[in-house]
This record gives sequence, C-alpha cells and structure tokens, in this order.
Amino acid sequence: MFLKIIACEIAARELYYVAARSPNLLDVELLTQGHHDTPTTGREELQRRIHEVPAGKYDAILLGYGLCSNMLTGLTTRHTLLVIPRAHDCITFFLGSKERYQRCFAEHPGTYYYTSGWLECTKRRGNKGAIWGGGSLPAANARDLKATYEQWVKKYGEEQAKYLLQEMGRWTDTYSHGTLIRFDFLTELKFDEEVKRICNEKGWQYREIQGDLDLLQKLVDSQWDDHSFLIVLPGQKVIASHDDKILSVE
Repeated sequence: MFLKIIACEIAARELYYVAARSPNLLDVELLTQGHHDTPTTGREELQRRIHEVPAGKYDAILLGYGLCSNMLTGLTTRHTLLVIPRAHDCITFFLGSKERYQRCFAEHPGTYYYTSGWLECTKRRGNKGAIWGGGSLPAANARDLKATYEQWVKKYGEEQAKYLLQEMGRWTDTYSHGTLIRFDFLTELKFDEEVKRICNEKGWQYREIQGDLDLLQKLVDSQWDDHSFLIVLPGQKVIASHDDKILSVE
C-alpha cells in the first residue's frame, strides 16, 4: 500500500523508526508541535492538509494525532480513506495502547511523561527546555526564563505570555514525578540524563518506563482493527465518542 502520514513532529523519531520497518510505502508529513494548544486553528490546519492530498494517489491518509483537546472533531475526507488511532493524546502512541495509557495515568497520578519529541521540538526552533503546552518548561535560571517569556510575547502577545507564566507555576505544582518513556534504539541519545536534570530542578522524582510502539507500527503496517483505529470514509465526519473508543464518525 502507498500511505500518506500527517503527524505531529512530537513523534518524529518513533514514526521514522516504525516506517523503516513497514512493508508499506510511506509518505511522511510532519507538522509543527503545538496545534492542540489552539484546537480550532489546529483543526483548520489539519483539514487543509487533508484536502491538499491528491485524489487517487494514496490508498489511505493516516493521522499521527490523538483526540488532542478535541482538535480532531469535525475533520472529514473528500476522497481518500482516513485512519486515526484511538488515542486521547500522543502519549498513547509511546505506551502502545489506550488501555496502557489509562492504566499508567491511574497508577501514577501527578506524572509528567517525556519522550524524544517532548525534549527536542523546542530545540529545532532554537529554544531551551522541554515543551509545555505552547512553550517550554520554566528554565532553571532567570536569564533562560526571561528568554522563554520573550519568545511567548512574540508568539502570543504580552497579555497571553503573562498568563502562560502564571499558569506554568500552577501547572508544575500539580506534578511530583517526571517519567521518561524509554526506547532501546534511542538509548545512546541519553535522554535519561536530561529528564533527571529537569526532575532535580523541579524537585520531582524520576522514573523510567519501557515504551511500546505497537500502536504506531500497526498504523503504518495497515493493521487497522476497530479496537485501536477509527476508519473514516469519504463524506463522514469525526466526532468524540465520549466512551472507551474515544473517536467515532457521523
């Protein structure tokens, strides 16, 4: 099969890894992280990218997104099958299933999960620190924090930047653990050292758990069972199902 993937850059390394192992021919398009922060404009951008896919070129369009703040609701496809993992957000992609996602969050509340993408995306844009929402986590020193604030001012305006700074303080108070989702093929990049440093700065406990790319591998291998994937036919519209299936169509 010839498949088109439209995905968040958060999953770049992991997507390329599963794509290299897939029997299918894949065309990967990565979008800048942060569209879920503004779901309406994020949805519009995703819909535009879907509509730009030429008719008859691909067997299916795959989305590397979860429900992500309801950003997927309302999406439709004109001519090519659309396939979406049943996931609340991208962390599900790195844990292997929506069931493991729910189990991890229930067993370890107050945990912030780190992956290669959450540690690297801001670096591609010349920023420091791991991502939080639309910006990076608060820096360890005043100079870096000032730089982060100035970047927010340029992107969102002064009022929104001040709001994000205030929310950042409240947000970090709700977490007690930082957990690296570990993959053996990324060990040499030493992400563990970076997450340990972040945890030390914030007074969080550090944990590691083994990642699982089974869901992403099934996505690119066209193993689309109804339990794990939503298949959207031309003319149908994506909706939130508000149950354990997460997504449905109308």
